[in-house]
Amino acid sequence: MIISIENILNQEQLVHIRSLLAEADWQDGLLTAGQQASSVKYNQQLPQTSELNEYLGDQVLRGLSKHPMFISATLPLKIYPPMFNRYQTGNNYGLHVDNAMRVVPGTTVRVRTDLSATLFLNEPNEYEGGELRIEGQHDAREIKLNAGDMIIYPSTQRHTVKPVISGSRLASFFWIQSMVRNHEQRELLFNLDQSVQSLMTQHSQDHADVLRLTGVYQNLIRQWSDT
Repeated sequence: MIISIENILNQEQLVHIRSLLAEADWQDGLLTAGQQASSVKYNQQLPQTSELNEYLGDQVLRGLSKHPMFISATLPLKIYPPMFNRYQTGNNYGLHVDNAMRVVPGTTVRVRTDLSATLFLNEPNEYEGGELRIEGQHDAREIKLNAGDMIIYPSTQRHTVKPVISGSRLASFFWIQSMVRNHEQRELLFNLDQSVQSLMTQHSQDHADVLRLTGVYQNLIRQWSDT
């Protein structure tokens, strides 16, 4: 399941973030590349333990916490601290699969990467190329969203960032460990939750059908949760 979520960040937040990134000290993205990625990764990143990265990451996390679609789609247990990257002319990230586990720097906290997320920070007309290409079993999707919008997809899927032809592509990226590890089960729960939310616009919260389906949703989480 690949889901795009709009307006994680508003325009005021985006202007503030971009102004800070414009003055940032970027480092080579290879410094955080795994063994597979080291031969295909060509971009820049904020130093992961820098004060700026931590500050901006907190802004992203606050945006996520206020967005019900994100909670419904991911059922987050752990979120790896958001990171930030920049692709300039000629930069790209070749075909790869994200590492299954990530350790939060300076801690012993491990995050299983069930879901990968890319939050776009500048408008698609500000750069040419740079599409996020996600490969499926039978086809592929190329994604380039408006600033403030985010794409979430299973970390098991191969993906690439196509070369930037001109301009500069800015994004935040991170991983989510879900309470429900199985992608198919999580998709069923998402569809059920969205149906319950839709039903609640037509009936009261104590309507028999709303209560019944809400109970089914909660009981399925109990059965399928890893926690």
